[in-house]
Amino acid sequence: MTAYDDLMAYERVTQALSSVAGRTGWDQETVMPDGAASLRSEEMAALEEVLHARRTNPTTGDLLARAESTDEVSAANLRLIKRSYERTIKIPADLATAIARHTSKGQGIWARARAENDFASFAPVLEEMIRLKREEAACLAAGGDLYDALLDDYEPGTSGADLQAMFDRMRPRLVALRERVLSGPSVEPLDQAFDETVQMAVTKELAQCFGYDLNIGRIDKAVHPFSSGSGTDVRITTRTSPRDPFNCFYSTIHEVGHACYEQNIDRDYELTPLGSGVSMGVHESQSRIYENQLGRSREFTSYLYGLMRDKFGDFGVTNEDAFYSVVNRVSSGYIRTEADEIHYNLHVMLRFDLERQLISGDLEVRDLEDAWNARFEADFGVAVDKPSNGVLQDVHWSFGLFGYFPTYSLGNVYAGCLYQALREAVPQLDAQLAQGDTKKATGWLKNNLQTFGGLREPRDTIRHACGFEPSEMPLLDYLDTKFDALYGL
Repeated sequence: MTAYDDLMAYERVTQALSSVAGRTGWDQETVMPDGAASLRSEEMAALEEVLHARRTNPTTGDLLARAESTDEVSAANLRLIKRSYERTIKIPADLATAIARHTSKGQGIWARARAENDFASFAPVLEEMIRLKREEAACLAAGGDLYDALLDDYEPGTSGADLQAMFDRMRPRLVALRERVLSGPSVEPLDQAFDETVQMAVTKELAQCFGYDLNIGRIDKAVHPFSSGSGTDVRITTRTSPRDPFNCFYSTIHEVGHACYEQNIDRDYELTPLGSGVSMGVHESQSRIYENQLGRSREFTSYLYGLMRDKFGDFGVTNEDAFYSVVNRVSSGYIRTEADEIHYNLHVMLRFDLERQLISGDLEVRDLEDAWNARFEADFGVAVDKPSNGVLQDVHWSFGLFGYFPTYSLGNVYAGCLYQALREAVPQLDAQLAQGDTKKATGWLKNNLQTFGGLREPRDTIRHACGFEPSEMPLLDYLDTKFDALYGL
């Protein structure tokens, strides 16, 4: 066997153990009893200790020095293993273990704080998480920007400055579009109860409609929807709200986008560095194009209207055009995951700015709730009424996921590029979506992006799929065209 073969055999075991850790996290979010939180934090810490030891084993460095690539796949594997190794050896084992333990503990405390609208009970946990993440970032940054060091976990090849420049270009057009829409006619939301058991039945149909394979997946409920796993075990969660079925349906379609990316990666890459999505920005491009450009299109909503009438009967919306308007209703709501396509990126920009300040030390946790509320009112024109609608609404900071939020908007930008290319490649797209048929659309995404997993760098992945350099312009043009037409502007 060659050094490359030995390295990949070692990596396969590490990847398998990482999958076990991921499945344990899924269990914690879905079915674990509340009283098991303390034990689970120790279990997660123990798993992280084992994984950190494997990822920093000097044998990996020796094998990397001797291994040679023979093709594009082996070159990509070596590139990703080297990146992970060089990054991980900078982090002390006790710090990695402490972060894992605190992350597991913090999630449960966040969930209770959110349910009780009690930011004060979560603040000490968040403060300690930020301290740990600053320490981790200092190990990685080598004197550079702390936030960039954390961002590299989720979107290699970009920086906070790059993202800030992109947001600065996007914000004026988003704000102008929002002002045009909100000055026009208003659209009323749905106003009746929708059986939550039936919502879950519809959710299953929608997941399969978008290509989610339930033979190697499952759908459960969680406080915050998410996707977990890769290859032949990819699980999603959703949530129901008795008076807002769209929360359930579009959360599901969003997570199905993530899940299909993982399910559709070339099986030859399973338990290798190439066997999962290349970055969170690219991952979000899949969830967002499934949810928005496809799922909220005029054509697909006509199909969904018929499906909902079959399942719920008359629910107060008179026709497909009115239903399309309700699905795409624009309002300054509190919740990011329920936000319309115009406001969504403004939610992300708020979080991006605040978390950069938290990591830099320019904002302290004790001042975070006030800072959030002031910024939200300035950006959205609405005062935050309770912490669960504000600073406590997202699970990410309880997990220490600093640097994650901006990838949501980067994913929107990538989705805009992919949609432009998809429409050119599938001229009958609208007619197919009107029948609830997403096969050509999702098949194009599978063949041009998903199957390659981590083979290419993030921007190269999008460039390869689209045939042009990614930028924010296709997204902004799509939003202007869609909402100007929808609101008759």
